Parts: sequence; structure tokens; C-alpha cells
Amino acid sequence: MKNIHKQLHITTSTLLAWLLLLTPVSSWSAETGKADQAKAAAPAQPRANPGIEQEKTVPKLESGKWTGSRLADGQPDVQGHWSNTIANHNNFTDPQGGVPGETTARSRSLPPRDQRAPSRVSDTPDGQVPFQPWALEKVKEFQANFNNPVKPEYVEPLARCAPAGVPKSLYWHGYEVAQYPGYIVFFFNSGTRIVHLDNKPHLADNIKLWNGDSRGHWEGNTLVVDVTNQNGKALFGRTGEFISENGHIQERYIFSNDGQRYNYEAIITDSTVYTRPFKTTIPARKWTEKDAPNGWHFETSLAKHAGKQPILEREERICNENNGGFGLGAAETKKSL
Repeated sequence: MKNIHKQLHITTSTLLAWLLLLTPVSSWSAETGKADQAKAAAPAQPRANPGIEQEKTVPKLESGKWTGSRLADGQPDVQGHWSNTIANHNNFTDPQGGVPGETTARSRSLPPRDQRAPSRVSDTPDGQVPFQPWALEKVKEFQANFNNPVKPEYVEPLARCAPAGVPKSLYWHGYEVAQYPGYIVFFFNSGTRIVHLDNKPHLADNIKLWNGDSRGHWEGNTLVVDVTNQNGKALFGRTGEFISENGHIQERYIFSNDGQRYNYEAIITDSTVYTRPFKTTIPARKWTEKDAPNGWHFETSLAKHAGKQPILEREERICNENNGGFGLGAAETKKSL
């Protein structure tokens, strides 16, 4: 019986090859022609934007009066889908420079440093985080072990499905901003962050969170947020920069009056880790149904409903220990419901 099974066993690739050989050339050509005609007749789709690296500069945006639309509670209306325009979390101070010591071969060589996006550290002469010596050694140790994490502390938190933290959530994947009376909510790819606008006091000091505790208010076109209660576990990028539980972040989200862009400017203070406070700057843009969805900045689909108004849906991600493509957990769960 085993021999019979061996004789009858045909691999999928072998069967496909036989079918291709048996298919008449004329039939194959006809079908291909029909497909080409259908493709040519199909309406043009929105053009996809460039990849993760979209821009190389940071636009100048000034805090001032808000002249755009407002919500019923008086907040400037900044709801929608957003993403940074520079790069992802591969490298905090050289956003388009790749991961130090990366082992994956590049399809193209890196342009010179002055032709890449500037450092996210925007107020030190060298564009580097002003670490104390012990903290800098810790960062270098993380980088040296990034590709072979023999200790738990060398594993990048997002590889363990942890929230990205502040500020990395703003340049991880794209995210959605929703507004409610007294609150702003960020729906990130890796967790949710609530900004309280109702003058509530910060949480007790012994409560530590991946995304910290956020209390904010509006000053014209600028959302001002005070962030405390860090848990000290999040990193700023695959390059290992970090903040401790003692850290304090003062954020300013400066929106353009057309509601299409904002610049994130934050003063990061931690006297136990840095030699002085430093500033980080992250540019962001808004995405709408006119943009083509992609695998990073704009991961949405159009909802099926009876109305004519387009509604964008962003499925909640379910992390499966990185054993499948991003979003597959959400897709599979939706199928089973």
C-alpha cells in the first residue's frame, strides 16, 4: 500500500506544470487578451504614495489661531487617519538610515546623510540624544545584540506585541485620531492612547503605562499635552533609545489650518537618563479616501453600507506572536465571527 501511495503522490507544482503544458496556446493567449482588455477598461485607481520614506524635509508650522472647522464642543476638528511622513521606527536619529548592523541586503544603496531626512532630535548640534554615559552604553549594547537577542532586554518590544510608547507610536504605522467632548483618542497599530482635556489630575505616581498618562488642552491650532507615568519599557526605535519611569514629555501638536498636516514637537526630560532635556520633531500628514491604501501608512478599507458617503474602516490588529503577516489575526477572526 505504501508503494501505491508513493506512485500516486503528485505535488501541486508538478500538477500545475502538466496543466500548463496541456493548455492550448491559442486559448491561453485569448484569456490573457481578455484580461488585458478588462484591465485597460477598469477605472483608474488612486495612485499609491511612496513607501515608508515619503519626504525628506520637515515643513514649517507655527502655533497660532485656528481658522479651520470646529466640533460641537469647540475643539478644532482634526479627526481622521494620520501618519508620519519621514520613516518608521528603524532608526530614531537617522530615520532613513536603516537599522545599525542590519543583516538584510538593500536593493539600493543609501544616499549621503545630507540627502536623507533629518534626525528626529531637532535641538542638539549632532542630532543625537544627550545620554548620560551609562545610558549610552546601554543603547550601544542593545544595538550590538539586536540581531541576536540572547537576553530578554535585547528583544525589541514590538516584536513581543507590546505598545509602541511615546513618541514611537507616532511613527510606527498609521493611526486614527477620534475626538469626543473632553477627550482625544489615538487608535494606534499597537494600542490606544487617551488624551484627557477635562482638567483631571494625572494618575498616581505608582501607576506606570506603556503610553504614559496624557493631560492636554488646546491653544489655538496647537494641542498641548503633558505626559507622565511612563513605565520605562518602551523604546524610541530599533536603535534602542529610551526614557525611564522618571521621564516627562511636554508635547505640542501644531496643526495647519487646512487640517491636512501637523508637526509634533516635544521636549523630553529625564534627569536620570539624559544630560539635559532635548526636543524631538515629527511631521505628519492626513490620509483620506482619495489615497490608495498601503501596507504601512494607510491600512484601511471602504465600509460596505447603504449610504453614499465613503466610510473608512481600520480593523483592530490582533498580534499572533509575529507568526503571520500584520493584520492576518484580525482578518481571520473576522471571518470566523
